Order: sequence, then structure tokens, then C-alpha cells
Amino acid sequence: MRLAVTYDVSDDTNRRRVYRTLERYGAWRQYSVFELNVSKSERVELEDELEGHIEPADGDRIRLYRLCEACQEATTDIGSEPPDEQSNVI
Repeated sequence: MRLAVTYDVSDDTNRRRVYRTLERYGAWRQYSVFELNVSKSERVELEDELEGHIEPADGDRIRLYRLCEACQEATTDIGSEPPDEQSNVI
């Protein structure tokens, strides 16, 4: 399944952990946004791992959006190309 994942994490260490976890599963697209192709079991593993990297009491949150095939085909990029390498890791 294809996912878009966005995150807001206040602590630099936790943000770095979230970034590194998502990097193992897919491609960084822009600040705090990844696109992933995962199986159902990988999604469960991913959600469990991400949950351990955030502090909800601090306002941290992660959202996963499932992208259906029609949604993927309707995606439009405006502006520069997505980054090829990491550049926002603190």
C-alpha cells in the first residue's frame, strides 16, 4: 500500500528518530513528509515503532494517509523536484 506520512515532533532527538525510521521505509519528499510503499504487516510495525519515538504530551503527532491508486495518479508536484538526499536532519 502507498502511504503519505507527515509529522510534527518538537524534540530534535525524537524528530531524528522519526526521520530515520521513515527513511528505512520510503522516500523523503519535503520537510516532515515521506511517501512509502509498505505491506499491511510493515505498516503495523511502522506505526508501533513511530509511536515509541514521540511524546504526545509535548504535542507531537504523526499522520498516515493511505493513497489509493487514483489518488496517486492525481498527484501534482509544483515547484522544484523532491530532494534526492536528506538535507533537513538536525
